[in-house]
Amino acid sequence: MLLVVSAQCVLAQANPSAVTNDAGPGSISGSVADTTGAAIPQARVRVKQHNGSFLETGSISDGRFFFPRVVAGGFEITISANGFATQTVSGLVNSGQVAEVPEIKLAVGAAITDIRVSETQEEIAEDQIKEQEQQRIIGVIPNFYVTYISNAAPLVPRQKFKLAWKTLVDPSAFVITGVIAGIEQATDTYGGYGQGAEGYAKRYGAAYADFVSGTMFTGAIFPSLFKQDPRYFYKGTGSVRERIDYALANAVICKGDNGHWQANYSSILGNLAAGGISNLYYPSQDRNGAALTFENAAIGIGASAAANIIQEFVIPRLTPHKPKPAADSSSQKP
Repeated sequence: MLLVVSAQCVLAQANPSAVTNDAGPGSISGSVADTTGAAIPQARVRVKQHNGSFLETGSISDGRFFFPRVVAGGFEITISANGFATQTVSGLVNSGQVAEVPEIKLAVGAAITDIRVSETQEEIAEDQIKEQEQQRIIGVIPNFYVTYISNAAPLVPRQKFKLAWKTLVDPSAFVITGVIAGIEQATDTYGGYGQGAEGYAKRYGAAYADFVSGTMFTGAIFPSLFKQDPRYFYKGTGSVRERIDYALANAVICKGDNGHWQANYSSILGNLAAGGISNLYYPSQDRNGAALTFENAAIGIGASAAANIIQEFVIPRLTPHKPKPAADSSSQKP
């Protein structure tokens, strides 16, 4: 691509008033060089004549060019060459005159490359995650695992683990865990932990361990293995009944990374795995083996269904800095 640079060069004429439209032709000669004075051969030299027509030639090895028959009157010369900025020079030629154009020096043109770059799906997802990380209920509690973009780009495993980690280390997670442990202490839930500071610490550790295992298994590990999206895709349109059905269904189905709806193996197996691990640290009298595992898994699925309904109808009103949902929700139908 050539960058056009215009320069005006007014040639001294012996008798400009003698030039008329019906005068005989004149001639133009000149030379082309770079800014160091080195000749530029094979430059394209184009003359726009007084009557609007064009003549064209090329510079020879020493950079010179010549137009033997040019309509008398004003003219405009445009010179271009590969690697140089195009330049335009204007002047006046009389009938029978050879108009000698002063040496035309071309500056080196800036290298202009027209590159069209399309963001990859991973890059688009990264941008969308940054928006999700601004979503906080009443500006405090993270609301990272919901997207208001119906066709949000799928997350790669690295992004799934990143989102899970950011959720786990958010200050609000430690505060909420402390509240849960306090309630359990007050109601003497898991009595085997005892009371006092030690009992509270054990309840706190168990509650946070539940949170970590649940988040990692359902939000990162299994979604990466099964290529599923751990986020809730906000619907926001349709009748109340349709939106409730959609929210409930999303407790057991999810979007795959391929964009298709499928059974939510990540959530189901993730809750089972988290429930199984909880047997390692709950008091012995509260461990029922498989029963506790399935009980915790069922609780996890039920909690997801309830959370989805809240996400659909309540949370958006309490979440600032969220992108507006797309008007077309056809891609959200399970």
